[in-house]
Amino acid sequence: MKLGAFSISLAVKDLGVSKEFYEKLGFIVFAGDSSKNYLIMKNETSIIGLFQGMFENNLLTFNPGWDHNAKKIESFDDVRSIQESLKEKGVDIVNEADELSQGPASTVIVDPDGNAILLDQHV
Repeated sequence: MKLGAFSISLAVKDLGVSKEFYEKLGFIVFAGDSSKNYLIMKNETSIIGLFQGMFENNLLTFNPGWDHNAKKIESFDDVRSIQESLKEKGVDIVNEADELSQGPASTVIVDPDGNAILLDQHV
């Protein structure tokens, strides 16, 4: 199963304060829009998404179809295919992607310890 680029998506209280903190760790703004309350920060291949007011808890995030530079990769497993494989393995889907759609879509699962995992395909 090819899950694509990995990042952690953090639910932050103050986007500016969090941005400044992660800059001290060597992260730079890679993508996003602070006027829309989110920034994607990168340090080499480590990626952190900062999201203010978008969701309640932190998420583990995978982006099928993207490499760690948010560039489309040629060969990848579509999120709907991953979702179907997970269902076949008995994994409960919390938020399903429309199986009849194509292109961008997302699905959410939760691990046994309650950690939400977002599979977020942008291509």
